Amino acid sequence: MLIDSHCHLNYKGLAERQHEILANARARGVRGFLNISTRRSEWAEVVGLAEREPDVWASVGIHPHEAEQHADLGRDALLEAAASPRVIGIGETGLDYFYEHSDRIVQQALFRVHIGVARETGLPLIIHSRDAEDDTLAILREEMEDGPFPALIHCFTASRAFADAVLDLGLTISLSGIVTFKNAADLQETALIVPDERLLVETDAPFLAPVPHRGKTCEPAFVADTLEFVARLRQTTPDALAATTGRNFAALFSKAAL
Repeated sequence: MLIDSHCHLNYKGLAERQHEILANARARGVRGFLNISTRRSEWAEVVGLAEREPDVWASVGIHPHEAEQHADLGRDALLEAAASPRVIGIGETGLDYFYEHSDRIVQQALFRVHIGVARETGLPLIIHSRDAEDDTLAILREEMEDGPFPALIHCFTASRAFADAVLDLGLTISLSGIVTFKNAADLQETALIVPDERLLVETDAPFLAPVPHRGKTCEPAFVADTLEFVARLRQTTPDALAATTGRNFAALFSKAAL
C-alpha cells in the first residue's frame, strides 16, 4: 500500500493539473496522498481537495517560513480546522534556521502551539526541521515531559545523531527523494538504521524530484522511485517496503481509516 505521506498538491506546478497528477500516481501504485498545508490561507483549498478525492487527506498547519505572518494564530483556529473528517495531521510546523524567513522566537512559539494541538487531538505532528537540530530536540523533549504526542520528521536530512534522538523520543522518520541523490551518502547510511516500524516515504512534491527525475517538477508518482531506491538500500523488495510503510502510515495517521 504505497502512500505519498507528504505532498503539496495545491502548489504551482501541480495545482494546474491535479487530475493528471493523481492519475499518474495511481497508475504507479500510489494508494494515498497526504496533502500538506503551510499557511492558513491554504486550509480551505487543501481540505476541499481531500473532500473531493477519497484517497487524498489533508493537514492543517503553519510552516516555519510563515510563522511571523501567523504569530497570533492560537490553538482554537487549529483545533477548529482539525475537526474536519478529512484532516488527519497537524503541520507542517517546526523550525527552519537555514533561510530564517521568520524570527526564531516566533517560530519556536508557534511550534509549541502546534504541539499542544497535536497532543490535544491525538493527530500526528508533521515536523520540518532544517539547521535547527538542537532547538528542535530541546522543544520536543520539554514538550514530551508535559505529555506524549505522535509526530514525525518529514523530509529527513539531518544527522545520524538527530535521527537517533528523535527515534528515542518515539518519532517516525520520513524519507524524500533527497535520499536518492549522489551526494546523500550520510543520509543513505541513516536510512539503513531506521526501524521498519518507524519509516515512511514521501515526495514533498513539487520539490526534490528523486533520481531519475532530477530537474523536473516532482509529483507524487515519483514516490515509487524513492521507495524502490530505499528498498534496494535496505535489501528488501519494493512490494515489501510499500506494505511496511503503508502499515506505518495507517498506524500513525489512524484517522485516515485505511
